[in-house]
Amino acid sequence: MNATIEKFGYPATLIAEFERWVVLLRPAQPTLGSLVLAAKSDATAFGDLPAEAHAELKTVTATIEAALISAVDYSKINYLMLMMVDPHVHFHVIPRYEGKRSAAGVTVTDAGWPGQPDLSQAVKLDSEVDSLRDWLKGWFDKVVA
Repeated sequence: MNATIEKFGYPATLIAEFERWVVLLRPAQPTLGSLVLAAKSDATAFGDLPAEAHAELKTVTATIEAALISAVDYSKINYLMLMMVDPHVHFHVIPRYEGKRSAAGVTVTDAGWPGQPDLSQAVKLDSEVDSLRDWLKGWFDKVVA
């Protein structure tokens, strides 16, 4: 795994793994169910990923969206490619909703709704990482099964 994936807590934050992508629990939750979708490649530009990685995004994003709609009943979903600090290709996946959502001992309000996500208001996870990861894995397992 590349350094960006490791920075986001892999393997402790791993929710789902695909051939060319991993889905990780985002350690800071601007909304409940926020994820990091990261390419396993060492590419630092989206266009440098192999065609197979781009093709697999169809399956990966469909899986993410099906799991998160069940988990947090989002109204919109944002895929943010913010590769300024962490150079390898990755997206921050932010499910958007009005109000707040709770699960696994974590409650998060979408502070930016209905505008841009407010990343500065993210709830930083500590001891809740394992329980929130496992809760989300359960939703992913239902989609993949």
